[in-house]
Amino acid sequence: MWFPTAAAGALANPRTRFVALNGLLDARQAALAGPLLEAAIGPHLRLMAQPIPPESIWEMSRNYSEMLPKVMRQRTLHLDAGQSAGRRAAEAIGLLAMLRSASYRAFAAALAGRPLKRKYGLQAIAYHPGDYAGPHNDHHPEEPEARQGYLDLHIGFVTPGARSQLLVYAKAGHFSEAVEVARNGLVNAYRLPFWHYTTPLLAKPRQAETARRWILLGTFLYQAAPDQGAR
Repeated sequence: MWFPTAAAGALANPRTRFVALNGLLDARQAALAGPLLEAAIGPHLRLMAQPIPPESIWEMSRNYSEMLPKVMRQRTLHLDAGQSAGRRAAEAIGLLAMLRSASYRAFAAALAGRPLKRKYGLQAIAYHPGDYAGPHNDHHPEEPEARQGYLDLHIGFVTPGARSQLLVYAKAGHFSEAVEVARNGLVNAYRLPFWHYTTPLLAKPRQAETARRWILLGTFLYQAAPDQGAR
């Protein structure tokens, strides 16, 4: 991975909530990652399915008073929890060594433009065709270390059958921005919280059985909480 100077501190400005960076990974190596993750880790994923609750419609008593909780469907594996079979599979292919490396953490800190705490969370996520994440903001006001914001770093890979998936996010109070994220080696960095959602993964014709989009997710807390006005 190489780091363009122009991207250093990309999220240091509180008004910048999201960046997508192409070309940081070798294209040939990135193309191999999706099938490798599917073969090694795919069998160990846990389905996370939170559908739209029917009461969000039928228990409404006033027009336009609807409230939508966070809804989603995706597969996931926490990589920093115990010694599960999935974690051992991640170790066997060198994934944990990469995600626990000093260079990976330094890369996240360079994007954030500020010091990060040494301990961070790791997760692997896979989207199958039709999987998505509904509108949400990833705010955690009940957690003192995260309530003033934190950094999520995504490294994405796809299998050959994946066609398209969009990350839609808010700018100036509207869901007006969209980025194609079904790309090999795409690096997305989020200065959370902010509103965003992920559209359903689309597969190429007759390839729904093998279409996947993989995300390697690192969640980093800031070394010192920012001031209330510098979220």
